[in-house]
Amino acid sequence: MNGSTLHTFAADCAEELPGARPTHPFGPDWEVFKVRGKVFMLMTEVPGRPVVILKADPGEAYALQQQNSHITPGYHMNKKHWITVEDGAGIDKTLVRELVTDSYRLVVAHLPRARQPVDPHTYGIGTRVAR
Repeated sequence: MNGSTLHTFAADCAEELPGARPTHPFGPDWEVFKVRGKVFMLMTEVPGRPVVILKADPGEAYALQQQNSHITPGYHMNKKHWITVEDGAGIDKTLVRELVTDSYRLVVAHLPRARQPVDPHTYGIGTRVAR
């Protein structure tokens, strides 16, 4: 998957999620996806390289960074709770879809129950692939 494909595929995954909406609060160079007003994915270019920035469980984020050099701490975000994904070996559609869905679920879980568009504890679980 090349960088533009990474952005296109990640955006397609995000747009399929209930209540997810793309915005451009930081200008045209940043595409920001939100659910109920809360950010769960950002896309931009970091010195010419397309990247996707996603929320992640801290333990999972650390493990992903240890396993793949194309997953690094979140660019301009809290390094413990966000990751940056760029195109490279080991970054495939299955992983990108899983990471986008996990980010979405983490954000939805912190919304008031009445505002949650899905149950964050069960949504997308049946589609996960073991790593």
